[in-house]
Amino acid sequence: MSSHHIVREKQEPALIIANGESCDQELLGQLLEWSPFVVVLDQAIYRVLDLGIKIDVWLGDFDQKHDIESIRQAQEPIEIVHTPNQNKTDLEKAIDFLLERGFPAANIVWATGRRADHTITNVTNIVRYKNDIKLVIFDDYSKIFPLQGKFEKWYAAGTPISLIPVGIVEGVKTSGLKYNLKTESLTLGHRTGSSNEAEKDGMVSISATHGDLLIMECWD
Repeated sequence: MSSHHIVREKQEPALIIANGESCDQELLGQLLEWSPFVVVLDQAIYRVLDLGIKIDVWLGDFDQKHDIESIRQAQEPIEIVHTPNQNKTDLEKAIDFLLERGFPAANIVWATGRRADHTITNVTNIVRYKNDIKLVIFDDYSKIFPLQGKFEKWYAAGTPISLIPVGIVEGVKTSGLKYNLKTESLTLGHRTGSSNEAEKDGMVSISATHGDLLIMECWD
């Protein structure tokens, strides 16, 4: 498996490979096919090497011992970015790196599963970037992205859609869902919009007046 790099850089989303649970190789291959630029986080490099993926950047705090020269030789040319700042996660540092390079969007894989603390942090932290870069987390069961303004998309009837607030989200309005919200509030730990679904084939609309809302397209 390799990154084909067949599209012009920055016309398509970059791909960040984190260090959570691996996703299905077909999904990973599809994302690689359209990713002009691949960033791998710290310890994930070894699983990436095993899959034969060609990457562009290896980034992390490298707080564990690595044979950096052998990795460099296996991936040449490669940019190795040491980010020792412990106030941010490696995923946040990778997003910051892409912002500095001018990328408008990034897909993220291997960011969920394994450690629950890492999963929760990765999923909730992407909302802070909602006005700066388009981010989507993919795994084998879901597609997760923050609400940016008003969201509208066509869905088939019965498609599972969850609305998960990060903190308090006010003025949530939806249409096209089985259980619609009419200028209502959602609060993490108290009331969420989990396990809703598209009522019928057609457009679904989601908006909010204040707060950070995650939209999750899910499947079993």
